[in-house]
Amino acid sequence: MRILIVDDEIDNVQLLEKILTREGFSNIVSTTDPTRTLDLVIAFDPDLVLLDLMMPEFDGYAVLEQLARCTPKNDFRPVMVLTADVMPEAKHRALALGAKDFLTKPFDFIESLLRISNLLETRLLYKRLHALIPNETPLPPWHLKPD
Repeated sequence: MRILIVDDEIDNVQLLEKILTREGFSNIVSTTDPTRTLDLVIAFDPDLVLLDLMMPEFDGYAVLEQLARCTPKNDFRPVMVLTADVMPEAKHRALALGAKDFLTKPFDFIESLLRISNLLETRLLYKRLHALIPNETPLPPWHLKPD
């Protein structure tokens, strides 16, 4: 699975790379320049984006908005926000803009790895389903009704 890390602080990027590499992830691309995110998503096609919110000039909200505009309606590419902003408004706004998970720094390494694994598993299941039914737009889980 491919993971893209977007954080303006090189120390945060290096820490995430170290944690992920130690856990066996090897296909990781990182940037400290959030304006490169869309180009990297197009070129690298990540299965998960780990995104900081508080970055100068082009913040994580702008990245989320840009990704939402450029992502096909039937695609599922999860974004996990990792931020020092603990305000509920930050979480609400990021989730409303399309983030699929939200953790505040400093984060618990085990919890973050479990959440990353969960999002990657969901992405893999989405890709398998899409391969079986390529022209169908999968419905969000809340649209599914039990028999």
